[in-house]
Amino acid sequence: MHTSQKTAASRERASRRRAVVTTVRETRERLSSDTGVRPVFDYELALTYARNRLSAGYALPLLALILAIASQLWIDWRLAMFWALLVIAAHGMVLALCRRYVNTPAAEVSNRSWRRRFAFAELAGGITWALLFVLLPSAPQALAYVQVFEFAMLLVVVSVVTSLAATMPPAAMAGTVPLTVVLSLVYVSGEVLLSLALAAMTIAVQVFFLILATRLNSATLAMLEYRAEKDLLIAELATAKSISDESRRRAEEANLAKSRFLATMSHELRTPLNAILGFSEIIQKELLGPVGHPNYKSYVGDIHASGQHLLTLINEILDLSRVEAGRYELNEEAVNLANVASECHRLLQLKATSKNISIVEDYARNLPRLWADERAVRQIALNLLANAIKFTPSGGEIVIRVGSAPGGGQLLSVRDNGPGIPESEIPIVLSSFGQGSLAIKSAERGAGLGLPIVQALMQTHEGTFELKTKLREGTEAIATFPQSRVMEALPPIQPSASPARGRWLRTG
Repeated sequence: MHTSQKTAASRERASRRRAVVTTVRETRERLSSDTGVRPVFDYELALTYARNRLSAGYALPLLALILAIASQLWIDWRLAMFWALLVIAAHGMVLALCRRYVNTPAAEVSNRSWRRRFAFAELAGGITWALLFVLLPSAPQALAYVQVFEFAMLLVVVSVVTSLAATMPPAAMAGTVPLTVVLSLVYVSGEVLLSLALAAMTIAVQVFFLILATRLNSATLAMLEYRAEKDLLIAELATAKSISDESRRRAEEANLAKSRFLATMSHELRTPLNAILGFSEIIQKELLGPVGHPNYKSYVGDIHASGQHLLTLINEILDLSRVEAGRYELNEEAVNLANVASECHRLLQLKATSKNISIVEDYARNLPRLWADERAVRQIALNLLANAIKFTPSGGEIVIRVGSAPGGGQLLSVRDNGPGIPESEIPIVLSSFGQGSLAIKSAERGAGLGLPIVQALMQTHEGTFELKTKLREGTEAIATFPQSRVMEALPPIQPSASPARGRWLRTG
């Protein structure tokens, strides 16, 4: 729990540091920009404007030709075509400028300079569009038709230019304001109530489309910010994943190196320990003569007992290390699980009797054999039974059960009525050298390797290991072997129909 809290606190501090760094960077970039947004967003907005303009490369010239043809109802066709050529020329200048911007590397772009160029180009285009309002006649007999045509032209041109230049409001304003100003002056000069109303409507249209351009620019800017946040999050996730993968790889390599080191230290560790055990046993039994002082004999007994404990610990560590390193080879054969459990019961009966603990056997009849490593199965049963004896109080009871498991497998269960294990401590108990708090207070000393070894050996047999426990009621350890390890019983051998031949045939 303490480790998880420290990890959560570290993650929270790292998140706060990233948020502070991001805020400082964004604030610095906004202060360095003349538009109040980050320079990279200025570039993206201008790039969007240029691409929108290029995408309408044929639409605006076509619109100019249509308006020029329609305006021939009131002006000379040569004058109308000349106006259309002026509009197309101004549009071509804008396109050339946009194409040059798109082809310029981002590192070489000066946002302020290019915004100024785009605004001047749009202003020139707006002036050429507004020139038609000056060319159209203001004769009273055609005034109504001309005003309708002019207002419709204003709506179309202003809406098109605003939508194309929405990501750059100064350019949108420069491209549309000339049309509004010129047409308003034309309407006001008419000195007719309808003309004044149309002038007011013209100004209202201009204001509406400028507000619309501002909103479109804000929406585009928000989209760019969301995209930048998404890209940043993806980059952080990729970095975190690479760091996690590298840390996991190093941890696996370190763990494998540790396991290989311990697995190869069998001879180096056991050789001096066997000498200690052998010589201490000789001295303890006084094979070469009596020991001078009786306390020496007691000390030699302590040395021998400590050596035995150390040898057991080393054997457990080496067994676990071999399994983790993948060097534990199974010597598989047909194994009777009930017989193995019964043998382990006999081996530990004396220890259980010394603690006044009764052991009850509950074995299912006629179980098929297991295809398993008998030494590993015996070690599993010994570890579970020794663990139960260790944690069962004096006068308690242990039940050993062997039977069929759900799904067709077989299970070995050892249940005691000891102190039990808190649910939160089960992962600790199943980890190497892990011990529960209640077990430490109420049981003998141990290395904490018995259950991890059982779990590792069950994994090598494709089986499962489970602990069921309740505080002050006891613990049940269940080792389940899969159905694939259960050998099918062979049919009985029946005599043949011709007993004179003295041969036996297997039926079925």
